[in-house]
Amino acid sequence: MDRIFVARLAGLAVFDPAGDQIGRIRDVVVAMRGPLPPRVHGFVVEIQPRRRVFLPTTRVTSVEPRAVVFTGKINMRRFEQRDSETLVIGEMLDLKVRHQGEEVTVLDLAIERARPAEWVLSKVAVRRGTKRRGETLIVGWNEVTGFDVVQKDQGAANLLAAFDAMRSADLANVLHELPRKRMAEVAAALDDDRLADVLEELPERDQVAVLSQLNAERAADVLEAMSPDDAADLLQELPADEAEALLGLMIPEEAAPVRRLLTYDEDTAGGMMTTEAVILPPNATVAEALAHIRQQEQTPAVAAQVYVARPPTETPTGRFLGVAHFQRLLREPPSTMLAGVIDNTVDPIRPDLPLPGVASYLATYNLVATPVVDEHGRLLGAVTVDDVLDHMLPDDWRERHD
Repeated sequence: MDRIFVARLAGLAVFDPAGDQIGRIRDVVVAMRGPLPPRVHGFVVEIQPRRRVFLPTTRVTSVEPRAVVFTGKINMRRFEQRDSETLVIGEMLDLKVRHQGEEVTVLDLAIERARPAEWVLSKVAVRRGTKRRGETLIVGWNEVTGFDVVQKDQGAANLLAAFDAMRSADLANVLHELPRKRMAEVAAALDDDRLADVLEELPERDQVAVLSQLNAERAADVLEAMSPDDAADLLQELPADEAEALLGLMIPEEAAPVRRLLTYDEDTAGGMMTTEAVILPPNATVAEALAHIRQQEQTPAVAAQVYVARPPTETPTGRFLGVAHFQRLLREPPSTMLAGVIDNTVDPIRPDLPLPGVASYLATYNLVATPVVDEHGRLLGAVTVDDVLDHMLPDDWRERHD
């Protein structure tokens, strides 16, 4: 392929000479040269675990519709953007530039092979007019001006379109690598649910930075869309008066579990637990239980078991009766009531149990989640193994790439 639009490269698999996939394209690095087409230095490639490295164009042997192949060895040192470099997807999409004296919006940019080992940014796809009634044009680089102008409000629609299918954790990694201004623009363009999912995967300082750029009403809406335990963790990073103001703007039913979680120490079962476990009464059937854990929004750890309790089934529940493991549910007739498949060997833990005790309990009994009850035997929530790992890893683990 001699001309490739950059947005199509986002997420493209990268293969080494042996045919093994080593990562995926996340951006294209170019050097601006005034009126001359920018020279492509290479690609930002994300490898596991969440590390970004640089693949120079001189190592690329082919760029196909579904893969990029390189030769030689790739430098595994973490990519660091230089002052003279620009990220095409992260910084150039959605810019307002000028074509023939008229303001247009950058939808995409194309790279083109100039020589066997040299690529340049040759074409710009722009939209003239409004989104509904606009016209899309493909123009040469030298026909457009304004890429060197710092813009107050760049927008992010086309950047997000390039990463539409990306998992929340990967999109969070993209945001983490962007300049603060661009991060805020991308966050503002996400809908509440998507932003909530991404926030849950960001380092704490990025969470605070993004939330502080939203107006108070929007911030409260996003907190409502987050899981209560993650929302509580984020609010703990804010000044007390700001946290209380946001809680006051939340729907009372959504704020209530967050307020309860904030009463517990962070490194205890109560501070780590989720209040959104799958909870059903004892007269519910196996078919109902399987329907609940089958829902896409349930994480694997939360969906591993159903918690059985007397009504009410919202936390704090009526008396906790036990758990029904999904493997047992799969072996039982759909009409069987949960009261008949409860595992009474799993003892619940108390909310004040410290982190080491919670980790030891999960490891001892090979559990991925455990119920948390109060002194009255009411279910308060559940601690999952990913909650424990989140608290046991170093504070900056989301920012580590080595």
